[in-house]
Amino acid sequence: MRETPKQTVMAIKSYQNQAQLLVKNYLFADPFIPYTSILGGILACKVAYDLTQLISNFYSKTYPGLTKIQRVEWNNRGISTVHAIFISALSLYLVFWSNLFSDELAGLLVFRSSPLSTFGLGVSVGYFVSDLAMILWLYPSLGGIEYVIHHSLSGIAVAYSMFTGEAQLYTYMVLISEVTTPEINIRWYLDTAGMKRSTAYLINGIVIFLTWLVARVLLFGYMFYHVYLHYTQVVKMHIFGYILVFGVPAVLATMNLMWFGKIIKGVLKTLAKRQ
Repeated sequence: MRETPKQTVMAIKSYQNQAQLLVKNYLFADPFIPYTSILGGILACKVAYDLTQLISNFYSKTYPGLTKIQRVEWNNRGISTVHAIFISALSLYLVFWSNLFSDELAGLLVFRSSPLSTFGLGVSVGYFVSDLAMILWLYPSLGGIEYVIHHSLSGIAVAYSMFTGEAQLYTYMVLISEVTTPEINIRWYLDTAGMKRSTAYLINGIVIFLTWLVARVLLFGYMFYHVYLHYTQVVKMHIFGYILVFGVPAVLATMNLMWFGKIIKGVLKTLAKRQ
C-alpha cells in the first residue's frame, strides 16, 4: 500500500519532532551540555581540517606544492581560525552585550552561567584537546613548549569554568584574546605563499600589533582590575578556581607580553625594509 503525500508529510514531521525532543531533552539538556559541546568541538575541528584541505586543494596555488608537514600545519591553522572567530565573537557578546554578567542583576557574577555560555566553553575545550593532541603528536613541528603550556593551562581553566560554572566571566574575557589568531594565521599563510614583501603582509602586521595590544595586553589589565573591584566575590570561589583566576591569566599575560615584544620588533623590521 503506497503512502499518500499527506501521510509522508506527517511522517516527516513526526521524525522532526522526535529529533527536536532528542536534542532538547538529551543533547542540549543542562546536565549533558558540557559533554555534548566538547564532542561537538572535537567534531568541528575535524570538519574544519577537512574543509581547509578540500578548499585549499581547489583554490590555492601554494597548497599543492607544500611538504606533508606544511600541509598539516596549513590545515591546522584553518581549525584555529574557525575556533577563534566563533569563540571571540561569543566572548564579546557575553562580556559586553549580554546582561548575563551585569552588576545590576541579583546574585554573585562569579557564579553566573547559562546554557549558551557553558556550551561555548565546551566547544573551546574540544578545540584545545584536539589542537594539543596534534601538537604533541607532531611535536615540535606545530609548536614548541610554549604552545603546550598555553593550551594545557587554557584547557584546564576553561574546563573547570565549564563544569563548575565559576568565573565564566573572566574565562570569556581571556578568550576574547583569540581575536588575534586569524591575523597570526594570515601572516603565516602569506609568508608560506611567498608574499612576505607584499602590502597585504604589512597591513596584516599592523593589524596584529593593534589587536594584540588591545586584546592581549590592555584587556588583561582590565580583567585584573575587574577582579580587584569584585574581589569580595572572587574569594568565595573554590580555592582551585581562585588560583586559576589569578594564576592562569598571569602566566598567559606574561607570555603575551613576551610575544608582543617580538611583534613590535617584527613590525619595526618590516617598516625599516620598506624605507
